[in-house]
Amino acid sequence: MCGRMIILTYDEVLDVLQAVQAGPDNPYPDWPARAPRDAYPTDAVPVVLSLEPPVANSGPDPVRILNWGFPVEWQAAPVFNTRIESIAAGRGMWREAAQNGRCLVPTRGFYERHATETVRSSRTGRKVKRQYEFALVDEPVTWLAGVSGNGHFSVVTTEPNRYVAPVHNRMPLVLRREELPQWLEGDFAGLADRSGIELHVAAEEGKAAGTDDADGQMRLF
Repeated sequence: MCGRMIILTYDEVLDVLQAVQAGPDNPYPDWPARAPRDAYPTDAVPVVLSLEPPVANSGPDPVRILNWGFPVEWQAAPVFNTRIESIAAGRGMWREAAQNGRCLVPTRGFYERHATETVRSSRTGRKVKRQYEFALVDEPVTWLAGVSGNGHFSVVTTEPNRYVAPVHNRMPLVLRREELPQWLEGDFAGLADRSGIELHVAAEEGKAAGTDDADGQMRLF
């Protein structure tokens, strides 16, 4: 499951959205270097709800700050990942989100925890599962499919491709720039196969922040 990602600031997301709205050949902004900002479940994250600019400044804001994870009655932790299979079937709690709440999460990359490899935590010195960072090759923005509602969002996951499979049995549904409208408004179920997505992979030597013992803490739906 995806429980950590490198997010953009609200202003950076606005810049990225303007680049996308300007057309497929318009380059992304060239931001100055800065320290990466990680986000974890329950954190507030800027999310894109629409690729269309508001009409005469009267429409809803296409970018909103939402909390990562849906609160549920049956467990204390929020549900922060959603299977594409559940979205496509419109099952249970995802029925409304599948129809009206699809969104986009612009990131600089995401992490997955390896099932068996361990590393010494740089924070506690204990052995923890090694995390791997993934990002789109030659792209400054790695778009993740999401679903949203009532001030919350969840990252949509699918079967892993050849880059993620050695590390984890699921991966976020990573979108190419040209696929963004299809996720928001089109036949989104056709995006489940991510075998053609090329990802840069980097092993993290030590875990600097977050919860060391997060395995199994939150469920995937």
